[in-house]
Amino acid sequence: MVICMDIIKSIKNNFKDTPDLIIKELEYNNKKLYLVYLETVSSSDKINEYILKNLNYLISINKLKNINKNIPAPNIKNIESYDKIEYYLINGFSILISESTIIAIETRADINRSISSPDVEQSLFGPKDSFVENYQMNLGLIKRRIKTSNLKTIEMDIGKISKTKIGIAYLENIADINKVNYIYNTLSKVNVDGVIDSSELAQYLIENDTTFPTITSTERPDKVSKSLLEGKIAIIFDTSCYVLILPTFLADFINPPIDNYNKNIIFNSLRILRTFCFFITIIFPGYYIALINYNQETLPTSLLLKFSHQRIDVPFPSIVEALIMLFICEMLRESDLRFPSSYSSAVSILGALILGEAAVTAGIVSPIMIIVIAFTFITSLMFVEPEIINAIRHFRIIFLISASVYGIYGVILALLYFLIHLCSIKTLNYPYFYPVAPYDRYYFKKQFIKSDLYRDNRRSKLIASKNLTKQRNELL
Repeated sequence: MVICMDIIKSIKNNFKDTPDLIIKELEYNNKKLYLVYLETVSSSDKINEYILKNLNYLISINKLKNINKNIPAPNIKNIESYDKIEYYLINGFSILISESTIIAIETRADINRSISSPDVEQSLFGPKDSFVENYQMNLGLIKRRIKTSNLKTIEMDIGKISKTKIGIAYLENIADINKVNYIYNTLSKVNVDGVIDSSELAQYLIENDTTFPTITSTERPDKVSKSLLEGKIAIIFDTSCYVLILPTFLADFINPPIDNYNKNIIFNSLRILRTFCFFITIIFPGYYIALINYNQETLPTSLLLKFSHQRIDVPFPSIVEALIMLFICEMLRESDLRFPSSYSSAVSILGALILGEAAVTAGIVSPIMIIVIAFTFITSLMFVEPEIINAIRHFRIIFLISASVYGIYGVILALLYFLIHLCSIKTLNYPYFYPVAPYDRYYFKKQFIKSDLYRDNRRSKLIASKNLTKQRNELL
């Protein structure tokens, strides 16, 4: 009993000023038994169902040592070391302490929200469920779609204080195990007090100094499942409703997997349109600046006269005009994200109308500049992922400044730098610009032309080289 009291005393000292710590003293044949749990992370119903109801029975028949065999709890652990008590308490376990035994019984409270539709990656077709802030539920959403023992998950805790659970999920018969080990070893070296969200975790896996995202963060279980079947790796992060996917290529943002739910002709049209919009939203403002400042001879005379007439009363150079309008549009975009949904649409519409009209009336910007920037932002709406939008913003400014200095040659130089930069990026040591560089004829064609599903029978030879065959169809 002295040892038992020492353990209780140590728990009280370690959890000093922790009001949700509950220690109950129970009697057993004139011997004391202690039940310890944290009220905020444990379920009183589960404690009553798994422990108290069964404990009375077990005590009466003198089988306390066999309690782990008689309690219908989902997870029961025999604790050999005192150091493990704190870990189990924080993770929602109840601890039973007797003279000879310390047992941890899972009584974790369900502190979760229900599964809802995706907030960001919305789609007209396909599943409507999304990840939540619970590790087990998120893993379950993936296993509902991939029912095989080849789906493996390597679990680990990250953060010296937070001890957040993460899981590295992959298909054993498809994914490259060397890349799985690389991710595990990299995360094992993270020595930080706490990691709160998957977006923070992703920063430890970024290999390049670039604004382009080399890791996908998604809230859609179907997108993760599709990626796993292609040989990619997913990282599930407890307390986060976003799952990370590696490796990620530029083509994954221009051509998201949710397009596959559309018919072939719609699929092909959307992918060509999105590719066109990707380059237009980056290049168009700079290209306009180059034409209006340096290469007026390329414009029809009547159109050039109209543009010049509109800019007569504008006191700023065209580059300043463009930067002012880009700043206003970015400000409206950010306010739209942060305002409550009931106000955001009104703020965006009124802000764009009022500020645009006021800027033209005051002679700060020309009407044609309003059209150019509006068209630029409309084309950027084809992309919903914040990571790729940030990269677009960055390179849009580079094209704009380069064009304002060198004209059309500046646009060409910026384009060359843009392509070289894309070719230099690595994601899990794979080329980011795949399947353009290195060129993969099959996958390059697949980016723009969707064939019948029964003809899509091969995975990428870059990331799933040990299992290229996706399906064996006798219709071929």
